[in-house]
Amino acid sequence: MKEPLARTISGLLADPQRFVTSPAVVERLSKDFYWYSPVLKPQLDDRLADAIVQPVNVDEIRNVLRFCFEHDIPVTARGAGTGNYGQAIPLHGGIVLDLSLMDAIEAITPEGVAICEPGVRLGVLEAEARTRGWELRCYPSTIVKASLGGFLGGGSGGIGSVANGNLRDFQTVRALEIVTMEREPAIHFLEGEAVHDILHAWGTNGIITKIWLALAPKVDWAQCAVGFDDFAATYDFSERVAAGAEWTKRLVTTFEWPISSYFGPVRTIAPKGKHLIFFLIAQHQLVTLEEAARNAGGIITYSGIYKGLRTVPLLSDYTWNHTTLWAIKHDSAYTYLQCAFDPDRVRDQMRQLREKFGNEILFHMEFWKNASGRIIPGAIPLVYFTTEDRLNEMIRFCRDIDIFVANPHVNNVEDGGRFREDHVQLAAKRRYDPKGLLNPGKMPSFQPHTEEAISS
Repeated sequence: MKEPLARTISGLLADPQRFVTSPAVVERLSKDFYWYSPVLKPQLDDRLADAIVQPVNVDEIRNVLRFCFEHDIPVTARGAGTGNYGQAIPLHGGIVLDLSLMDAIEAITPEGVAICEPGVRLGVLEAEARTRGWELRCYPSTIVKASLGGFLGGGSGGIGSVANGNLRDFQTVRALEIVTMEREPAIHFLEGEAVHDILHAWGTNGIITKIWLALAPKVDWAQCAVGFDDFAATYDFSERVAAGAEWTKRLVTTFEWPISSYFGPVRTIAPKGKHLIFFLIAQHQLVTLEEAARNAGGIITYSGIYKGLRTVPLLSDYTWNHTTLWAIKHDSAYTYLQCAFDPDRVRDQMRQLREKFGNEILFHMEFWKNASGRIIPGAIPLVYFTTEDRLNEMIRFCRDIDIFVANPHVNNVEDGGRFREDHVQLAAKRRYDPKGLLNPGKMPSFQPHTEEAISS
């Protein structure tokens, strides 16, 4: 970036030191966990911003966007950088808009709605909500580091989804305030169905500046790990608890052996050869769960009271996509897929995958409630990567047998499996980012349509 432009942008901030060009900082804040994918890693390794801007309020954001619009400077919004698909990596340089300093919890209403700035850490929000009798409906395994705005922009579900659905279900996101990328950046308030114009669009069609997030009533939780000799029995018991309305649960995660052997810090609760289930269950149901597990042929390898995110061991640290992280630490050839099985055919679908690919795929199953209230057996299976062609063959085969795949090895909204079929995200980009300067390259179906559009 040319020095006069840099000087001008830094002058738009109350503290010019929040305009950062230090190579080490620019490198760090231009990256996320894209290296989970052996396909994305070589594509994105060398992509960097020219500078980092760290605004502290909406006025600063509007000033920066106004200037960048005038000078055709790309802007990529960043939360905490815990995404896995390169969502926050700038493909065309420009500015990374680091929103981490906008981290206020403005209110938690008596009705259980948190009103927050986008940079608030989910772990901080969870802790504060629990002091008020509430808790997050769902959160990623990266809760300690992840930001709320980043979760809305690039996440989908996690711990809690088995009971409360994913982030975009059941009006969990009640409303959003966004700033547009126009000649005169506007502030829009979106509520109800309109929030879906912006959710999971990777910051390509507006900068989220305030969030109204519905919470769930606080529950006193316990943790439990159950082991089985047979994977079919393991899955059967996990499905029974996940789908059973009588159970108050926040987490039901099933691991095929040897996945749990990769969890170094908790290896003592992962007996050799045992397939495991990790539960977050209501404390008052812990004894009943243990009894049901034993009656189903399982053994209790761990149980204890959940005391918040500092609980040791914290079993959620080994679930959802943290499972993949532990596997990569064990063997860098591991990667993953993101799947949704048919609840009526899941056993047959798993059988076909095993027959086709053997132990190239290891089953790591999660569960969530869909918008119709049905429990869906999802999966973040471990994949032993050999070639991109073989990986794509696995994806094709999954789709051929009606397993939904949100492909985590592509770097755009459309092909990642979360693009709205009604194209509301694309329509919002056309309205709010006519030049295509917000996170350019991440929504390929968009083409600038105005006389002001930049050449691509």
